[in-house]
Amino acid sequence: MAIDQQKLDALVGRLFNDLSAGYGGVMVSLGDKLGLYKAMQGAGPLSSQEVARRSGCAERYVREWLNAQVTGGYLDYHAASGTYELTAEQAAIVADDTSPVFLPHAWQCVASMWADEQKTLDAFKTGKGVSWGEHDQRLFCGVAAFYRNAYSASLVSDWLPSLDGVLPKLARGARVADVGCGHGHSTILMAKAFPKSQFWGFDVHEGSIIAAREHARQAGVADRVTFEVTKADDYAKRDYDLICFFDCLHDMGRPVDAARHAAATLAKDGTVMLVEPFANDKVEENINPVGRLYYAASTTMCTAHAISEQGTHALGAQAGPRQLNEVLRAAGFNKVRTAKQTPFNLVLEARRAA
Repeated sequence: MAIDQQKLDALVGRLFNDLSAGYGGVMVSLGDKLGLYKAMQGAGPLSSQEVARRSGCAERYVREWLNAQVTGGYLDYHAASGTYELTAEQAAIVADDTSPVFLPHAWQCVASMWADEQKTLDAFKTGKGVSWGEHDQRLFCGVAAFYRNAYSASLVSDWLPSLDGVLPKLARGARVADVGCGHGHSTILMAKAFPKSQFWGFDVHEGSIIAAREHARQAGVADRVTFEVTKADDYAKRDYDLICFFDCLHDMGRPVDAARHAAATLAKDGTVMLVEPFANDKVEENINPVGRLYYAASTTMCTAHAISEQGTHALGAQAGPRQLNEVLRAAGFNKVRTAKQTPFNLVLEARRAA
């Protein structure tokens, strides 16, 4: 086959961009863990010596790191003074850990993917799954941190208000289940916003539940939030007014069973809120950076866990609204609608109409 040199050059360029980004991710993680970004936040132009002094790090390493950040676009460089500056926009991404676009912790997910490479290779060869608990520990904290700030920015202020009649119930006092709660950040956000309501968080991963309980204690809501290690189709029936699935239903090997159990445990006029990674229904409609990220994560994490459960489905992180609707309707929900849509998430509302 003849090679089109122009196409080859473009592909080589793309690969080097990816390699550069991979290397850069390590630098971002170092900057976060060493406090280098925070040392520069709001300080204006600084020399490498000043950054080293503020962060308590060795200057020669700091200088090389600073140059790597400049070439990656995460810092500005002032050639005349030989100084480095973290702008407000850059700080929102790498320094302000309350910002909805703060992302350094997401690189822990990438680190875990590399650490688990042999498990993924074996899974490809055998067709067997890799359960969530089998992954490198960095995955759990990375995923929790990746979603925490996004939920903080949108869950209470945007997503919950998009559901029919849910806010008044939460304000008066409702029973809420958070299925697949992970480290409990979503549960705790709701508990802090609605002090008259009771919350239960469920997850099969014991380590995450232990972390969630500690987070609830630190947030001062442990009296109204209970975290339990249990399966998505086996938690206690309490006539919940709201049952939430945050970015987890697609990970489950038996999503219809999980949704059916939710239907059986809801109050008569209860609501299921399903938050899933954004996707269109066709592969050709997902050819973009977000789709690429989600397909890759799904290969090693989401699909792998679903297969490990030896169930009925392996939806993957790019399931799309059609498949999600099919799952919910198969579980007995006859009223399903997309309540919200963002570049990263789909928010579906499911109810049982009388």
